[in-house]
Amino acid sequence: MSGENLPQFRLPVADPDFVQNPYPLLAELRDSKPVFFDPDMNRVVLTRYADIGAVLRDKRFGRSALHRYSRDELGWPPPDPAQAQFDAFNGNHLLDSEPPKHTRLRSLVGLAFTPRRVEGLQTRIEAILAGQLRGLGQGGAFDLVADYAEPLPVTVIAELLGVPEEHRALLRPWSAAIVRLYEPSAGPQAQAEAERAVLEFSALLRDLSQQRRRQPQDDLITAFVQAEQEGDRLSEQELIDTCILLLNAGHEASVNGLAAGVLALLRDRDHWDALVEAAPREDSLPIFRRAIEELLRFDTPLPMFERIVLEPLELHGAALRPGDRVSLLYASGNRDPLKFTEPDTLNLGRDPNPHLTFGLGIHYCLGAPLARLELALSLRALCRALPGLRLANPDEPGHYTGGFVIRGLARLDVIG
Repeated sequence: MSGENLPQFRLPVADPDFVQNPYPLLAELRDSKPVFFDPDMNRVVLTRYADIGAVLRDKRFGRSALHRYSRDELGWPPPDPAQAQFDAFNGNHLLDSEPPKHTRLRSLVGLAFTPRRVEGLQTRIEAILAGQLRGLGQGGAFDLVADYAEPLPVTVIAELLGVPEEHRALLRPWSAAIVRLYEPSAGPQAQAEAERAVLEFSALLRDLSQQRRRQPQDDLITAFVQAEQEGDRLSEQELIDTCILLLNAGHEASVNGLAAGVLALLRDRDHWDALVEAAPREDSLPIFRRAIEELLRFDTPLPMFERIVLEPLELHGAALRPGDRVSLLYASGNRDPLKFTEPDTLNLGRDPNPHLTFGLGIHYCLGAPLARLELALSLRALCRALPGLRLANPDEPGHYTGGFVIRGLARLDVIG
């Protein structure tokens, strides 16, 4: 890729200080270098909402290019055998596919993963949350991430899919290992762990899908097995990769979004207290849904995505060719003052709130309705059960993980 005609800048994606608080630097870049070339990542980087939104809706950019070109034609190196299983999974699910494959997969998956199925989970999610909150905080400080944010989405997706309880403890470690490979700084150890996770998770799902073909149950794996449109069905491998994707995408946003959201609220006590006051009302869920939209905008759990160029084009004076990569800084676009009034201010009543957190265009997140429901119900239940919640260490409340592509708090110590 040529970075001619663009300013150059190395985005410090592996710098712990940047990962901890990327927003001051992102604000500087939006003003001084809204479009730049990063020679370390070898890609053009976009920081402004309008540019990011335009690329997400432009069919000349995609999540994959191998449906049109060979690796030689794109100038890409041969596949790395050290991550063959990860690459096979990544190339087979709907997030990283393009039409017509993407259209087919999304239609088939949509037959099973319906809004009605998601909304029907509310009672069960509330019951799970009640169990998690029972006794929480009575022993003093606890880690909101491990003790509250993490268990729910794993339990929900496991129940949705139909994963037996004895296997559920493996789901979070598998997901964490797989998504770590999306970070630009991932090395050999991360590759080995991701490969093992894909293999082990795939073996479990293969067994479960074969069981459901023989003995259908009321779960998502059965629904995927049975989903059919005009005589077409998901293959076994497509079913497996779709289930892995739902686990990874579904719970990473939920865990990281809730923890970062609670941190933001406890740093701005008036907002927390307002939600506590609203929480007991039976009609309060829309208030919490709106609050979640703002929290996902304010501190984006998935700060950076990428698109691949599919046709020769010019982007802000840079000549791009098929196979070139463009990084989209969702976290920056979500704080763009050209799109949002007072973007660095938390405004739980912000409406409309067209944040980028779940994407735009054909790759808009399929699991967004489930993540939104989980987050709203989780936050409301927490406000009801622990209205006096506060940070255990206000001066050093929590440290974000070493990743920037998927950014979340490693832990958040609070006192109930």
